[in-house]
Amino acid sequence: MAEIHELSAVGLRDALHSGKLSAREATEHFLARIHARNPGLGAFITVTAEQALADAARADALYARSPRSRSPEELPLLHGMPVAFKDLTDVAGVVTTHGSAALEHKPAPVDGALAAVLKKAGVVSLGKTQVPEFGLTAYSENLIAPPSRNPHALSRSSGGSSGGSAAAVAAGLVPFAPGSDGGGSVRIPAAACGLVGLKPGRGLVPAGESTGDPARLVVAGPLTRSAEDAALMLDALVAAPATLPSTTYVSSLAAPPRRLRIGVTLDSPWQAIFPFTPDAEAIDALNAGIRLLEAAGHTTAETEVRYDNRYPDAFTTAWTAGVGNARIAPQREALLTPLTRTFRRRAQQRSVSKLNEALGFLRQFERDTIAQYAAWDLILMPALAQAPRPVGWFTGSSHGDGYWPAAEWAGDADGDYRKQCEYAPWSSMVNVCGLPAISIPVHWTGGSPGAGLPMGIQLVGPSGSEALLLQVAAQIGF
Repeated sequence: MAEIHELSAVGLRDALHSGKLSAREATEHFLARIHARNPGLGAFITVTAEQALADAARADALYARSPRSRSPEELPLLHGMPVAFKDLTDVAGVVTTHGSAALEHKPAPVDGALAAVLKKAGVVSLGKTQVPEFGLTAYSENLIAPPSRNPHALSRSSGGSSGGSAAAVAAGLVPFAPGSDGGGSVRIPAAACGLVGLKPGRGLVPAGESTGDPARLVVAGPLTRSAEDAALMLDALVAAPATLPSTTYVSSLAAPPRRLRIGVTLDSPWQAIFPFTPDAEAIDALNAGIRLLEAAGHTTAETEVRYDNRYPDAFTTAWTAGVGNARIAPQREALLTPLTRTFRRRAQQRSVSKLNEALGFLRQFERDTIAQYAAWDLILMPALAQAPRPVGWFTGSSHGDGYWPAAEWAGDADGDYRKQCEYAPWSSMVNVCGLPAISIPVHWTGGSPGAGLPMGIQLVGPSGSEALLLQVAAQIGF
């Protein structure tokens, strides 16, 4: 058998269900990989080895009590599967740092919704992964732990805000991981790390971390190495029933998708305030995606999407509302990063009517954008406008490690934010619209998988198209 970390998540699930591997063997293997690789990678903030081994022992005891003629329904769907939760997700008994030095770091009293659903499905949590402060940024660097680095080039960022989780999956420290996505936080790190990242539509799965989210932007989704692995995690996130439904996301991949009309666009709602030109690598990825989709029998054509130029202000108002309400002692405000501190001050200065006005605009933006997308079966664009950025690039730091006293961080919050919007200009509007979207790693800057840096495409579908997006990703080889 292949090394345990070389198995797909589906393959590992099958090995655990059949008894070829015990939960303890799988857990010990991944803990050993974390011990060996995390110091240079920065994917994990907290490793809960003792608790993980205890949970694995309970999973093995459950297996031992199961009938020998067991069927898939007699064990949890993700029985014994090691995972990690990003450090915005509460896991009972484990500190949730939110990536912030300004908060008191206390163990969570109970599991959050996302951890509760996946634990019910049988997972074994190995710890908590690196995030930006309060999940606000497209890079996973903060003031409490080393930055999360890209396994394909350690000088580069793994993206954010699920950057630690993406790095852990890409480096084989866990077979797959749940992320949360409020403005691209699953799809951005998936693209940066060469993974499949699925953002489900609004309301399908637990939100993950939804406090302070008045626009209902945040949704949980899988970070995986394949469409099939993403389908497996989505089955766990959606199903949670005692028995599996007759049709699952995994089983839906057995059939190819119908022939689709796919609109291709580079239009972004950020263009009016932050004019940008996609890098050549982004266009190369888009063209690679077009070739793969057309070879699979789909039709692609350029389309124009008109976005209201009031979007940037309205989105930023909604996006930063939560940090304005965060409970932070006045004497600890100086421990916030410059970007968080700036956004918090501005959020606190806004009136309730200003927030409500922004939310009302975003609902109209949602209706207008969905109406334009409806002319096509799917909308295609690059996942990112630039190749993965160097660590420290967004904050303007020359240190390159992203882990130093707050006074040494560059203080240009607006410059930081602009860089993020130019890096990932096609992400946040999908959250505003509540639509499903998937990031697929179709291109490498070095010309072949594993060479150079990964670059991806994003496909956006209509409400309820999660299975279709996964089918397309599987059809084109991912």
